Amino acid sequence: MRSTGFRRTFAAIGVCSLALTAAACGSGDDSASGKTRITVNCEPPKSAKVDRKFFDSDVAAFEKKNTDIDVVTHDAFPCQDPKTFDAKLAGGQMEDVFYTYFTDAKHVVDINQAADLTPYIKELKSYDTLQKQLRDIYTVDGKIYGIPRTGYSMGLIYNRKLFQQAGLDPDKAPTTWAEVRADAKKIAALGNGTIGYADYSAQNQGGWHFTAEMYSQGGDVVSADGKKATIDTPQGHAVLQNLHDMRWTDNSMGSKQLLVINDVQQLMGSGKLGMYLSAPDNIPILVKEKGGNYDDLALGPMPGGQGTLIGGDGYMFNKHDTPAQIRAGLKWLDSMFLTPGSGFLGDYARAKKANAPVGLPEPRLFTGAADAKDQQVKKANSNVPVANYQAFLDGNQSLQMKIEPPDAQQIYSVLDSAVSAVLTKKDANIDQLLKDASGKIDGILARG
Repeated sequence: MRSTGFRRTFAAIGVCSLALTAAACGSGDDSASGKTRITVNCEPPKSAKVDRKFFDSDVAAFEKKNTDIDVVTHDAFPCQDPKTFDAKLAGGQMEDVFYTYFTDAKHVVDINQAADLTPYIKELKSYDTLQKQLRDIYTVDGKIYGIPRTGYSMGLIYNRKLFQQAGLDPDKAPTTWAEVRADAKKIAALGNGTIGYADYSAQNQGGWHFTAEMYSQGGDVVSADGKKATIDTPQGHAVLQNLHDMRWTDNSMGSKQLLVINDVQQLMGSGKLGMYLSAPDNIPILVKEKGGNYDDLALGPMPGGQGTLIGGDGYMFNKHDTPAQIRAGLKWLDSMFLTPGSGFLGDYARAKKANAPVGLPEPRLFTGAADAKDQQVKKANSNVPVANYQAFLDGNQSLQMKIEPPDAQQIYSVLDSAVSAVLTKKDANIDQLLKDASGKIDGILARG
């Protein structure tokens, strides 16, 4: 699944309508004017006025500097719609340079809809500065098929004020699940409807968090070859047992369950929730939409110390693109997203002037000198309490970063049932729940 939004205020956008012709979306032809014409998606919608203005301004600046390239942008909601994504690819309707989630990369290659960028990659000046583990997501069988743009990793958001009221150290995030449980119990003991810890358990979001919690304990949801479920394990049992015990033994998770992300965000924003698992991009939502305060919100690493779930996005290229279009698209990505301290996602000074949050602990896209510059410019323009997120940044250094499993949404739907059962039924049989879910997941993987 994706996290709640992109960096700053940017929330999902752009696909080209299936009603458009192939020439309007992914033409595969150069413009008759002598310019190289590329269509791109994920332009912010008009409703996101600030981001739309920034995006269009950056495109115009790129075209002014590169007079031989014509960039045609498409906006719609969302950037990538799973319901129409494959149909657009198969029907030749996809843009020349198109947005993907990390989990799409191998699938697009498997169905032979991606251009091989390997012969052109030396022309992407920033490529070697990008994190290798992110580059590898778009590398299949030694060939490069896409370019990462942003990423997120899961951590633990907590309310510093409630920690203080419960006698806990607000500068010390819990780093084990035993510590989460103990802290949640103390926070819930404050009374007045205060909840120590909350988790999702509906709309596939429970399965998403189950997966993150499995990773945190060193487990996996599917085998390395993607053929068998691996949830009926000590790690899988520990995930469900911990949720069951916090819910029923400690009464630290509240009585209302079957929660989804908006429910939990409302609780945290209102000051009634101590902790929940989330990516950093939840923080500005909690402040701007749910009534929270930046000073009260902190972020620790994923408890467990073994791993964390990562997600993110990037761009791939239509298999019908000409060499000139591939070169133009790579140059556009470099300018828009991959130059530290500038472009749509990196112009932190511009973002600060627009009152967008700068300084949230996003996973680092760059390495070496490029990373140093990016961090320097970000720090100089930060307008959020960055010290509240240092534990997350420090803890992430030792965690294994793992992407979502294949057939993620179908698997999450199965796991939702197991998570919701232990949170709504005191006598839930964890062994049987894991056995049943494992069989269903095996079936999904066999069909895939």
